[in-house]
Amino acid sequence: MKFIHTLCLSLVLTFGSMGTPVQAQNGNEYFLHTITKGQSLYSISSMYNVTIEDIVRLNPGCEKQIRAGETLKIPQVNSGSNQEKPTFHTIQAGETLYQLTVKYNVTAQAICDANPGLSASNFRIGQVISIPAQSAIKQPQENLANAGKDSEANAHSNEWRDMHKVARKETIFSISRKYGITQEELIAANPELKNGKLKRGMFLFIPYPASQPVKDTQEKTPVNAPSNEELFKQSEPSPRKIQTVKAAVILPFTEGQSHDEQLRMIEYYEGFLIAVDSLKKQGVSLDIYTYDTKGNTASTGTILSKPELKDMDIIFGAVHANSINQLTDFAEKNKVRVVIPFSPEVKQVFRNPYVYQVNTPQSYLYSEVYEHFLRKFSKANVVFLDAGTGSKDKDEFIKGMKTELSNNQINYQSITNVDTLKLLAAIDANKTNIFIPTSGQDLALNRLVPQLTQIRRSHPEADIHLFGYPEWQTYTQDYLASFYELDTYFYSSFYTNNLFPAAVDFTQSYRRWYSKDMANIFPKYGMLGFDTGYFFLKGLSQHGNKLEENLNAIQVIPIQTGFKFERVNNWGGFINRKVFFVHLTKDFELIKLDFD
Repeated sequence: MKFIHTLCLSLVLTFGSMGTPVQAQNGNEYFLHTITKGQSLYSISSMYNVTIEDIVRLNPGCEKQIRAGETLKIPQVNSGSNQEKPTFHTIQAGETLYQLTVKYNVTAQAICDANPGLSASNFRIGQVISIPAQSAIKQPQENLANAGKDSEANAHSNEWRDMHKVARKETIFSISRKYGITQEELIAANPELKNGKLKRGMFLFIPYPASQPVKDTQEKTPVNAPSNEELFKQSEPSPRKIQTVKAAVILPFTEGQSHDEQLRMIEYYEGFLIAVDSLKKQGVSLDIYTYDTKGNTASTGTILSKPELKDMDIIFGAVHANSINQLTDFAEKNKVRVVIPFSPEVKQVFRNPYVYQVNTPQSYLYSEVYEHFLRKFSKANVVFLDAGTGSKDKDEFIKGMKTELSNNQINYQSITNVDTLKLLAAIDANKTNIFIPTSGQDLALNRLVPQLTQIRRSHPEADIHLFGYPEWQTYTQDYLASFYELDTYFYSSFYTNNLFPAAVDFTQSYRRWYSKDMANIFPKYGMLGFDTGYFFLKGLSQHGNKLEENLNAIQVIPIQTGFKFERVNNWGGFINRKVFFVHLTKDFELIKLDFD
């Protein structure tokens, strides 16, 4: 292994998803998007490159609340004169990849290339896929499935005549009567209704009545047309091992940054180098290129113009919005993976397949926490405590938690102007009692912990727990004993127990290499550097160009950072959705609860 530093640092780093009239999808004015867990209007607008206002215009009321499983109308950004952008298509019942190649006159290869998250196994009704514009296909080829294609094959007939948004108290029977069709016809057009479940907010395809037949696109499909499995297999790249992994670290080490931020970047890189050294000892061949952006876009542009960057297998870096934009644009153009370790807001991940976002976006983080909380405390008595600090730092989290509790018929209480009598009155002697402060700040703990501790001591028979936030990790010096006594839980995607063997070994190695300790901040950047470096470099050395298909198979034990990368849609990148609960028990045990 060799280290190639193509930019000398001045620091000595010791090595050691419309305003036009609404029409159906086939009219190219809007398509349908089914909301999935963790998505927000921001993330949906980002993945389709439309504004939140345009989504709200098509879906009045969605600005107040959206729920997983509901459907939204999304405007087509390429309607009208703008034909340079992709078209988005919602897969309908019975559609095949072959039919889409005919409908849009593009090859199966082009569709697969534009949707790396798409496969034969997940090609199903309701999935949205990106159809590349002809101008975006560099080398048009003859359609892989050209059997039976004729001059009529490019003309598409509507398979349904309207869309219907399910309202409260509507039934399959009432909707069928409204449109003059049979229940069987409605279910045939919407197979998801076979189980009889109809949810408010769903959009349904309304077919033409049997008395008004229309041309069926499936009739145009030749008997010998290739299957989805065949087309996906033909479009799949051959496995390729990477003999020597080439990785670049592009960060602002000097200038243009605050002193504290410079130290964090250095510490991240120092931890990264320890990961490289560990992999080297395992026989992994690595070339590491290191660049200092000096915190400005001009330097970043100069670095990205270097010819060797196009040959990278992966790039780690970018801190601020401008540099993230530069790096992700480069990554997409040159098909290079890019890992963004720090920022929780990386809108490019929603439409760039080469982006990995390590720091989980807030809406995705909260959705994971809610799911785990409901799994763990479905029978609990939940009490929200407003300490009266005036802080709004957890308003979104608390609002979402209350909504999830209500949706799952779990009762909760809210207490303001907290005092001991109110706390005692809120306790249910027959249930587990979970107290959740509405602020994660130190001042809120300072006001609430003494009262909760007093109740714990005077009523030891009560099953009481405190539940809170990732930043509480930095309060252990002042509250550790109270956290144990109150049998506390908090959630986090970054956590390390300094007594874990792996953490002890790393801390000792860091001290030995650099003659210093890591900064006492959350997260610890040295550990973050080690974890991200080790995970991705080892994954590339093991799986080569098939890394994305084997992310769950990378065998690593992170020191601090959990990894559960999931692609955000069929054409976008990956978001880390790993969240765990840390439990400080009244028996003075520290347990990390992993729900996967």
